Amino acid sequence: MGIEAIYPTPRLSPTQPMPRVYPYLRRGVPITHVHQVWSTDITYIRLHGGFLYLVAVMDWFSRSVLSWAVSITLDVGFCLEALDPALEVAQPEIFNSDQGAQCTSLDFTGRLAAAGMQMSMAGRGRALDNVFVARLWRTVKYEEVYLKDYETPREAMQG
Repeated sequence: MGIEAIYPTPRLSPTQPMPRVYPYLRRGVPITHVHQVWSTDITYIRLHGGFLYLVAVMDWFSRSVLSWAVSITLDVGFCLEALDPALEVAQPEIFNSDQGAQCTSLDFTGRLAAAGMQMSMAGRGRALDNVFVARLWRTVKYEEVYLKDYETPREAMQG
């Protein structure tokens, strides 16, 4: 009769190529000068009607924010908006990030490779590999975002 149960079978959809993940280069390396290691990370800001995403590029030695950008979407474009102004300032020896889709994208890693930097990626579940940017997010949220309770993206960007 041709009656067959409907259920997922193995390999129904084609596999996507995995992005290249780079090794973590920061382990045991002392930070001794400015522009030796930079890192980046993304956080979200809760709005009344959704989210706003914030990315920053930070120098590990001086712990200064070199550039930042905001977006209402999580595409790689706003990460490149933050990366480009930072690269106009200087080029680090090591650029550290997490293994998120934005930082493993060919656009992002290609820009770093073209600048001649070593790429380093934190391991999964290792929040302390990018501790300085994580600490920045805590400060931004507790000293600005949570106090203001933004309603719109425009209001948050101005803040």
